[in-house]
Amino acid sequence: MTHPFATRQIPFFLTASTPCPYLPGKMERKVFTRIEPGEGPALNDSLTHAGFRRSQSVLYRPACEACDACKSVRIDTHTFAWTRKWRKLMKKNRDLRLCTDNNVATAELFDLMSRYLVSRHGDGDMAGMSFGEFVMMIEEGAQRTHVAEYRDGDDKLVAAVLTDVLKDGVSLIYSFFDPEERQRSLGSYMILDAIRQAAALGLPHVYLGYWVSGSAKMEYKAKFQPLQVLTPAGWTGFDTLDIDEDTDFNG
Repeated sequence: MTHPFATRQIPFFLTASTPCPYLPGKMERKVFTRIEPGEGPALNDSLTHAGFRRSQSVLYRPACEACDACKSVRIDTHTFAWTRKWRKLMKKNRDLRLCTDNNVATAELFDLMSRYLVSRHGDGDMAGMSFGEFVMMIEEGAQRTHVAEYRDGDDKLVAAVLTDVLKDGVSLIYSFFDPEERQRSLGSYMILDAIRQAAALGLPHVYLGYWVSGSAKMEYKAKFQPLQVLTPAGWTGFDTLDIDEDTDFNG
């Protein structure tokens, strides 16, 4: 079967250098392309498998001149180790109800996102996001996309994650949660539940975006083992990489 974009030359562009948000003193550049109307999810499928990430209608990946610390990572749903710790966390949140029917921005979701950003990323690029920008984040460039919403017994929205469904897995685009529900470990729980959902659909992977060696913001991803990392030779096991021994993967 021919992909819709197979007959056209895909244009790629390079951003200017800007300060890296993960490693102090480093500069970042990205290569990117746009998802054109009518292409459907095929381009998103192919480029996500090749290490790109989607943001609205843009697919991008790092293209830094003097650094290759960003590594695309994914979880194998068939071999994921459901340790006692992870089973306990799933049990702790068994009262939450999942809904995957929504694919539009709502005032309720925006309120949750705003409170999350103030609490967790008050100095980040997304701080102060307007509702219009939030609508673009959720609805623009959607490719088999939904917002997975998690509600407690009182129907209170406590967590959500923007999710793309791919031909070989699910890609978690952005997650946010109620900062007052710290005891639930909702960030980790949503990854675990995505593994459960993907496995139930017969999909082998959960794409987590980038893991950055030496970045405290990203090291949590290494806890979900066995983890696969994209290298020049293809997707390989996390333990085959030359990992910085000073990085605390258990923190």
